[in-house]
Amino acid sequence: MQNMKNNYNIIFKYIASFILVVTVYYFFQGSLFINGSFTKFVSVIFVSWILHFYTNLASRGENIYLRPIPGLKAIEEAVGRSTEMGKPVLFVPGIMDMDQVETVSGLTILGNVSELTAKYETSLNVPVSKSIVMEAGRETCKESYLKAGRPDLYYDDMVHYVTDDQFAYTAGVNGIMLREKPAACFYQGKFYAESLILAETGNSIGAIQIAGTGSPSQIPFFVTACDYTLIGEEFFTASAYLSNKPELLGVIKGQDIVKFFMIIFMLIVVLFSGFEQLGFINFNILDIFNK
Repeated sequence: MQNMKNNYNIIFKYIASFILVVTVYYFFQGSLFINGSFTKFVSVIFVSWILHFYTNLASRGENIYLRPIPGLKAIEEAVGRSTEMGKPVLFVPGIMDMDQVETVSGLTILGNVSELTAKYETSLNVPVSKSIVMEAGRETCKESYLKAGRPDLYYDDMVHYVTDDQFAYTAGVNGIMLREKPAACFYQGKFYAESLILAETGNSIGAIQIAGTGSPSQIPFFVTACDYTLIGEEFFTASAYLSNKPELLGVIKGQDIVKFFMIIFMLIVVLFSGFEQLGFINFNILDIFNK
């Protein structure tokens, strides 16, 4: 009961401060603030206040509910399956360099996977196509093995360079699959035409496969050939789910709430635009957003 009361007080403070800031901007347009950007200002403040509210809520220890993602929950199952079968885990972090956000997200998931392989004492194989990704992957795995309390199981060659060439790299990874027959294959990063080749090869050896990418053109291939696929935003928010850090969870929750309000605003605009065209009202609601 006390927590609910505190939450209501915090919500009231956020609403009051939002109204105060917007009022100050409205009355000081043209002097302290740029004239004609009222809607943009309100939108920025609205989004910022929501993100800050949920980040603050999470930091205070409040329970933040996020929809469970099957692909992330299946990671431990996949590593556990490899352990039971005595087979290695294969992790492919895409074919692009560290300047791509998909590669960074993929290495974040690699940290979680390598921590599990250290915990279960399962062999991990991470072939890469870029030297910088190799070094980043090694540091990620080394940190995870140290965190799991098994630094003795880590060795540099678990993350190894294959080649920069797209299809030569694909052929190399396929060879690893056919020779070692890993029980779990992870494809997390930026992929192009090689996505279906890798996924089909993994499917042919009976491995459980979990893919994740931000490339819209490759998602259908992964969905078809893999057991689980992290689609778009699910892939990028994986770090927040896996780290369980309050500030990250709060930001994700805040973004979801912002999207909810954006959908409502879009529906209102469509509805009122329809009323205008039918002659029920005589003003254009889009004029409000141009102020």
